[in-house]
Amino acid sequence: MLIKNISLLLGKELEFVSKTNVQIQNGRFKRIQPNIKPSGKEDSVDCEGLLLIPGFINAHTHIGDSIGKDVTLESSVDKKIHPVFGAKSKILKNTPPENLSNFMKNTCHSMIRKGITTFVDFREGGLDGVILLKKTLSEIPIRSIILGRVDFYQNSAEIKKNLPISKEKAQELPTILQKCDGIGVSGANENSNSVLNHYSKTSKIRAIHSAETKQSVSKSKKMTGKSETIRALSLKPHFLVHMTHASKSDLHVAAKKIRGIVVCPRANSSLAEGIPDITMMQQAGCTLGLGTDNVMINSPDMFREMDYLWKVTMGIHKKRINPKEILKMATVNGGKILKKDIGVIETKKIADCVFLNKHALDLEPMHEPYASIVHRASESAIQAVMIGGKIVHGKI
Repeated sequence: MLIKNISLLLGKELEFVSKTNVQIQNGRFKRIQPNIKPSGKEDSVDCEGLLLIPGFINAHTHIGDSIGKDVTLESSVDKKIHPVFGAKSKILKNTPPENLSNFMKNTCHSMIRKGITTFVDFREGGLDGVILLKKTLSEIPIRSIILGRVDFYQNSAEIKKNLPISKEKAQELPTILQKCDGIGVSGANENSNSVLNHYSKTSKIRAIHSAETKQSVSKSKKMTGKSETIRALSLKPHFLVHMTHASKSDLHVAAKKIRGIVVCPRANSSLAEGIPDITMMQQAGCTLGLGTDNVMINSPDMFREMDYLWKVTMGIHKKRINPKEILKMATVNGGKILKKDIGVIETKKIADCVFLNKHALDLEPMHEPYASIVHRASESAIQAVMIGGKIVHGKI
């Protein structure tokens, strides 16, 4: 396919190019330059008036709880989403798989329409949970990174004794990992060092929640004498999720040992748990990705996520932030953290991208494209969504 006369955000720095041609072949960007001519019977589309941006990477989700939108609204974090006794856990265990699947499908279609081309899901429910999500996704063109887990959680006494993972669960883990992309661990406060070390030996993607709440940070220190983040690093994770209440020293340690941090500002705020300090994270040298977290407590909308994070961060620090940095968190940085050929418009990279109408009511006139995308664009401005070189929503 040859796309002509299109504006785009090029490369890892999202350089704005006002008008060029893009050739897509075998699901990847083949050439990006002016004056490319179609070869043979290649389809050619004039896209003047459109802006091509990388597809959004929603780097942290839990879509299994899509059926429980806004339940237990007034409850504490643990009463909502604790992996053992929270309302979410009860919903997942007591809802027929077919019902869970139907609402997960709705969420996936919603994400595609909002320009999300890849999502990373922490999948509960052991092997059955992974298989259910894969079955749900079998006819949906969205790209997924599924991080499964064994349903194994320890209490404070077991963690203090540093008890190992049970033999049954240890045998279950390799089977789960054969079916998914890696492991997504609930947190250090539900696992002993022995268990975290066991998980650290797995060869696929490893990720873990850390320092999401003040209570979890305090619990770790009282229980083990160590910070929650330092204990989470025993997993040897490729990335950490949240870090809303991580200390400056923990951030500096983490920056040297992981690929990045995925923040979920709207979810943290909806749980009344605070705002991630992305300025401190960046100063510590952390690469930052962006996620929308549980569908139960937050909508899977990266436009809203960027808008909220940009403005609330400037409001707190009383300092301007380049909107391009926020956009990179939703695109380029997600690809870096996952080490995948996604999140960027470059030759040889996978053609996952979003076509925005520059003449959309909320965008025209577009004087500053990065700001326009971050705090003015929405689903209504999307002309089409492409995943792997194929239009999966809309048309051009």
